[in-house]
Amino acid sequence: MSKSKRLIVGLGNPGPEYEATRHNIGFEAADAVAERARAPFERGRGNVLLGWGRIRSYPVGVAKPLTFMNRSGKAISVLLGVWRMEPRQLLVIVDDINLPPGRLRLRPSGSAGGHNGLQDIADRLGHPNFPRLRIGVGNDFARGGQARHVLSPFSSEERLVMDKAVIRARDAVETFVCEGISVAMNRFNKDVTQ
Repeated sequence: MSKSKRLIVGLGNPGPEYEATRHNIGFEAADAVAERARAPFERGRGNVLLGWGRIRSYPVGVAKPLTFMNRSGKAISVLLGVWRMEPRQLLVIVDDINLPPGRLRLRPSGSAGGHNGLQDIADRLGHPNFPRLRIGVGNDFARGGQARHVLSPFSSEERLVMDKAVIRARDAVETFVCEGISVAMNRFNKDVTQ
């Protein structure tokens, strides 16, 4: 694994009204990664908050697009262009209603699986071939209630699970950066949600 730089992007919605909602778990994980990498956020090109630091000796950029979730692709394509990086150097962190709360799922590429943020990135890049880390937020909602569900906060019981998931996501990112996607998948795609 070369020590070329990596770009970690957590997806979410900007603004205080969206803080601590299910849809913003990507932002929470990005915050944890930025703290580990000692990468303070500053306003960057492409309408993002961006910080550069290191995990072990590996250079890592951590970003949070300030576009809304469903328009994340433009910010990411600008970042990749500015920093002359390939999509394989990218890891996008998103919420996933198809996974139980706290479950992690890393993949080197794949479909958007109904996630509009991932779909917008794939549309902008022209392909879905970029690594992603999905964090389960559950799907306990009535038919037609998906939008309300992802924009709602976690219950106090779920919050305990999600706090642990954010730490595991940070550790999964560290493994991705230092040891590669395959090792990270083998280590973190296990059903550990407690």
